[in-house]
Amino acid sequence: MEIQNLPDETLKYLLPSRFCESDRFGQMATSITANQWLGYDQVAAIEDWLRKHISYIPGSSDIPVSAVEVNLRQSGVCRDLSHLGIALCRSLSIPARMVVGYLHGLKPMDMHAWFEAYVGGRWYTFDATQSQLGAGYVAIGYGRDAADVAVYNQFGPPVYPSVQRVQVQCIDPDGAGSAALP
Repeated sequence: MEIQNLPDETLKYLLPSRFCESDRFGQMATSITANQWLGYDQVAAIEDWLRKHISYIPGSSDIPVSAVEVNLRQSGVCRDLSHLGIALCRSLSIPARMVVGYLHGLKPMDMHAWFEAYVGGRWYTFDATQSQLGAGYVAIGYGRDAADVAVYNQFGPPVYPSVQRVQVQCIDPDGAGSAALP
């Protein structure tokens, strides 16, 4: 979809942001997506590249890092892989946004991040940390990057939750439906 035909609400997802420096990844994104059809196939190639080249290491980072840092480290948590995927998409003029929420079957259960790309008039889900997408993604926030979808913001001395228990269960017996948070 040509930029001038994109819905107004998607335009902010084309711009560089604090953790997704898309203006720094044009050449890399072009190389990763060479010989791909424009749009969805380009984003799928980015997701595949992330899965093969950036190590997903749960619990390895407790602070958000930028796409540039993730690319240098070659590893990160789900949020970090999403930042790099978003930056690569935006550098190709494909609107991309971060999504945070929960994922059915994630072990250990914790907040999860993935990204969506706007292609062909709709948002598609991409998650480089999972070998295949399935049911059970429960979105609770959308933003340009982790700065927009922080679980909480803290001011002053550190405060840590004493107990948090989250469980995600499929409500469709076939596993093809939506998921619920009990």
